[in-house]
Amino acid sequence: MASDIFWVSAVIIFLYMNIVFILSLIKKNAAIVDIAWGPGFGLVAVAHLFRASLDFQTFGWRQILVAVLILIWGIRLAWHIYKRNKGKPEDYRYADWRQKWGKYFVWRSYFQIFLLQGCFMLVILTPVLLVLNSQADRLNFLDFTGLVIWLAGFFFEAVADSQLRKFKKNPENRGRVITTGLWKYSRHPNYFGESVMWWGIFLIALNAPRGWLGIISPLTITFLLTRVSGVPLLEKKYRGNPEFEDYKNRTSAFIPWPPRRPAGN
Repeated sequence: MASDIFWVSAVIIFLYMNIVFILSLIKKNAAIVDIAWGPGFGLVAVAHLFRASLDFQTFGWRQILVAVLILIWGIRLAWHIYKRNKGKPEDYRYADWRQKWGKYFVWRSYFQIFLLQGCFMLVILTPVLLVLNSQADRLNFLDFTGLVIWLAGFFFEAVADSQLRKFKKNPENRGRVITTGLWKYSRHPNYFGESVMWWGIFLIALNAPRGWLGIISPLTITFLLTRVSGVPLLEKKYRGNPEFEDYKNRTSAFIPWPPRRPAGN
């Protein structure tokens, strides 16, 4: 594939995020960026495969595998968030920023939400682009190892999301904290699964020239989830909740681990 794959990807992402931003203004809901997040990755992957086919360039099973994994992840995540947000007001994070930023919300959201997420999208896509830019080759042990790790991560994210959705549907659980299923072993098993999937993609990318550069992807997503927009923001919401504080003292924040026994037992 063309050596300008990163520049082309940057243009695609820029145009895509601008369209999402315009839609957010029409809907007066910035939270649609969360729904658009996953499909944006799939759009870039499919665009490059289509571009290669137009140039009569050859791509192999590794390129197809990575593109399919990204599409499966992106579509599932978008559908999950869409169902979660459907019929509800703007997510509390964006609503807080809307109130805090006041009349500057439109432009601050454009740069600090939409374009910033576009930049992260390009960085996280690095191993995918390295694979798409490599020569067609047979799948090997590293590919299958990466696939198994990706499947494990997908299992954690999809199952954890499903368990949380069912928990919240029960009116008796209003205001309560889920502590069952995968949530018994991690306070954020869905975020853990998200991180693991990108480590799997990175392993597959090691087959590509300079594939080691793809490590920036899982490092970035893991850092964002554990230190910036994932765990910290969500746990701030529940700070001071006695049930959550007890759960927090017993349960691993990220990596699944058997819960600690309550003090005195």
